Amino acid sequence: MTRRRPVRRRTRRPGRRQQQRDAQLLVFAVVTAAGIGLAVMVVNWLLAHWWILVAVLVLAALAGVGWLSGRQQRARWEAVRAQGLRYGLPQLDALHHTRFEDAVRDLMHRDGCRDAQRVGGRGDLGADVKATDPYGRRWVIQCKHRRNGAHGSPVGTPDLQVLNGTARQVHGADVAVIVTNGRVTGPAVTFAKQQRLHVVDRQTLAAWAAGSRPLWELLRAVPPPRRPTSLS
Repeated sequence: MTRRRPVRRRTRRPGRRQQQRDAQLLVFAVVTAAGIGLAVMVVNWLLAHWWILVAVLVLAALAGVGWLSGRQQRARWEAVRAQGLRYGLPQLDALHHTRFEDAVRDLMHRDGCRDAQRVGGRGDLGADVKATDPYGRRWVIQCKHRRNGAHGSPVGTPDLQVLNGTARQVHGADVAVIVTNGRVTGPAVTFAKQQRLHVVDRQTLAAWAAGSRPLWELLRAVPPPRRPTSLS
């Protein structure tokens, strides 16, 4: 009988993916070992030169204190600047309409509305400035700047209708206001009273911008505070 030769099994060579994984694991192990070794060297060096670590910590603490002190100082300067903010009508008349909106925002901030922001622009849906007063009331303000001041075109009922349609329903206003450095027509004033809107005309704007009283003290029938505060 003839014996059959044993069949030799072919050993599979590792594929490319396995080789890549092995190479990645090797690189990872080398990098990890190097990182650990470097960390140990740094720790040993710092232990031998501990005074350098103390000096760095002291400098970092001094830098942090200086940064915090500067921030508090800037906040105090900003508060003083806001409290002393005043505008005359000639200044407001000379502004671009976007800068007029900025001025209204800054006046609201002066009055204590810390979140006052200008939101006017395309698609603003009748809101140029939004703010929350210290009593928790949400203010939505539409600004109408007239380059010629009292001699410019008056604010009419259509402008009030836009504000009335969006201030409460869209922006959640407690107080809806239209501010202008110009004139307001009689029918617009009547419409505002009927719809519980507030009009800040040229005379009211002059008293507000050049004085120190907040806007809610110059307007009639402002809603009561939402929450009790130290000011209420």
